[in-house]
Formats: sequence, structure tokens, C-alpha cells
Amino acid sequence: MKLCFATNNPHKLDEARAILNNHCEIVSLHDIGCNQELAEDFDTLEKNSLQKAQFIHDHYQIDCFADDTGLEVEALNGAPGVYSARYSGLPPDSEKNVSLLLENLHDVKNRKARFRTVIALILEGNEYFFEGILSGTILKTRKGIQGFGYDPVFLPDGHDQTLAEMTASEKNAMSHRARALLKVVAFLGDQKSVKP
Repeated sequence: MKLCFATNNPHKLDEARAILNNHCEIVSLHDIGCNQELAEDFDTLEKNSLQKAQFIHDHYQIDCFADDTGLEVEALNGAPGVYSARYSGLPPDSEKNVSLLLENLHDVKNRKARFRTVIALILEGNEYFFEGILSGTILKTRKGIQGFGYDPVFLPDGHDQTLAEMTASEKNAMSHRARALLKVVAFLGDQKSVKP
């Protein structure tokens, strides 16, 4: 089985390939000849992920999936949420996003947060959704140089290292995206078992 992951983010592509490698072949947008940025015009993770997957399916006639991820901070009423990548404005800038988050949480005691990923999969014309959640706390300062985005300030529950202090394999074993991808793996396994 071949699936296109509708993302231009090489970190996400590597993570998906590491998890799905034994179940299907993951091709990139570049592999299918798509060199454009995919729109994310909606105000929910579900609609944004489906918008990207639908565009690829409609234009390239290939089974595909797309994700959208948001960091939801309890004290900020779920912000930055669906706007996580462009929290500090456009063009997207991870460093500025983290700085703005820390500024907005200055002197805030409740630092509970969660990463939430929604994957939209289009397989043989049918749409499916998978969700992965990783709960944790926002630190007051950055720690670690691995990962990307908000990883340096996100401390997962039950751990003493931020996502940016973990190796790629450690993060992949527990991340919000990994949890959603593992649900995709289970679903694809079920699909294979029911086919004649």
C-alpha cells in the first residue's frame, strides 16, 4: 500500500515513516510532484487536516493523509490551538511563537497544556479521522535542542525531560502525532484483515 503524507514538514515526514514503515510506503508531496503550500483555512484541526488531504486526493488521485496539530494551554482557554504554527503572526516562526507563549504565561501558575493531533485519512475515497493527545506542562524556560516548535518548553506528564531533550525515537514512542499514527497503523491492519 502507498500513502501520501500531505505535509511539507520534513520532521513530520520522518516521524510518520518511522512509525508506518512496516505497514505501507509513505511518499511525500515532493515525490508526487506537488510543490505548493497546502491551505489551512479553517478554525478546527479536523477541518484543516481534511482540507489538505482532500486537495491531494482530488488533484493527484492518491490515497493520502494529512494532520493538523495544536498546542492547547488550559490557562489560555485552549490557545494557541489551531493557530499554533502562526501564533506570533506570519510567516510562521517557532522561536517567536515560543517567546509569545512564555510571555502570555508570565506569572501564570496553571501551566497545564496538551498537544492534540488530528489525522484525516482518505482511503479508497472514504474519510477517516484519528486523534492523538499528549498532556503535559509548559516550562518557564526552554530546555533541549531536539525536535521543533514548542518542544523545548513542553514537559510531558510523568517525564523529567522536555520533548526537545529526547531523542527522535524516544519522542516518536510517545508523541501526540505518534499516538494518532499508531491508530492509523491499527486501522490499516484491520483493513488488511477484512479484505478477501
